[in-house]
Amino acid sequence: MSTAPRLTALDALHRSLGATMTDFAGWDMPLRYASERDEHNAVRTRAGLFDLSHMGEITVTGPEAAAFLSYALVGNIATVGNGRARYTMIVQEDGGIVDDLIVYRLGETEYMVVANAGNAQVVLDALTGRVGGFDAEVRDDRDAYALLAVQGPESPAIMKAVTDADLDGLKYYAGLPGTVAGVPALIARTGYTGEDGFELFVAPEHAEQLWRALTEAGAPHGLIPCGLSCRDTLRLEAGMPLYGHELTTALTPFDAGLGRVVKFEKEGDFVGREALKAAAERAETAPPRKLVGLIAEGRRVPRAGFPVVADGKVIGEVTSGAPSPTLGKPIAMAYVDAAFAAPGTEGVGVDIRGTHEPYEVVALPFYKRQK
Repeated sequence: MSTAPRLTALDALHRSLGATMTDFAGWDMPLRYASERDEHNAVRTRAGLFDLSHMGEITVTGPEAAAFLSYALVGNIATVGNGRARYTMIVQEDGGIVDDLIVYRLGETEYMVVANAGNAQVVLDALTGRVGGFDAEVRDDRDAYALLAVQGPESPAIMKAVTDADLDGLKYYAGLPGTVAGVPALIARTGYTGEDGFELFVAPEHAEQLWRALTEAGAPHGLIPCGLSCRDTLRLEAGMPLYGHELTTALTPFDAGLGRVVKFEKEGDFVGREALKAAAERAETAPPRKLVGLIAEGRRVPRAGFPVVADGKVIGEVTSGAPSPTLGKPIAMAYVDAAFAAPGTEGVGVDIRGTHEPYEVVALPFYKRQK
């Protein structure tokens, strides 16, 4: 029996704005408000406002919270400074990626783990199952937060109009408590668009007040509401992986080219250590397929699952593909055999319904903002 999708605190507001809604990871979420291209370009050149309340917040507290998270995750959480954040992963014993995460250190013994919407329950269950023996507590805080994001080059100016928090001193991948438009919030300088921006964790009852205040403050700067569709093309251009596409339980962080997040040097054991050591050695001696960028020579758009071909053979598979508003061409990320992964490799194409369309192999990301 199918269950009704969950609604964010901004559901009625999205509908009043004429949003096209879609079921995403069990949530009813705005896909777009008007033009996906216009929303994408607004974030690249001005600013966009997103509702990300479907993300999964899990709080970990206690004297051994850091030691526990360093055991449960692949990163060294003990070295995360107060008010800072770290990108990391949680893996199975065999090294397969369960999810990629951001961990915020909120206090001396308090951390917030933010999981992808579709994996939030799986991550919660894994953390709960791993906490035994540690003086730490895992708490499901998914209902305690709404999450709004302001992304784009104009986002600092918009935020400065509604908060007196020290935004200039707030580094990338850091967070601080503050008040935004009269609303208590955790202000994080994080995002998933390739642009400068802020993510604001607030109580659900304050979400609408904050959305309206940001909309008003952003109007002179060209801010518009943005849906999940342009979020996907923005992250694709920025070469950012999406769970279920570039990351799966069938891949280790080393297979995904993200071995840097695994910290073997940290104190104590951690889940998946032995399997990941073996994966690291394999990556050194016999490189697995590598994640690359592909830019179309023609106009046909590659989609996830399409074969990548060369010399009449399948050499890889597309993981994500879409038209790129910034480049003006279709682009894709794909895992390809190491022999074909070098930028500029000739003769590579994508099999799009039986036709081998030519593609240029490029290094990721496709787009990098000017600092």
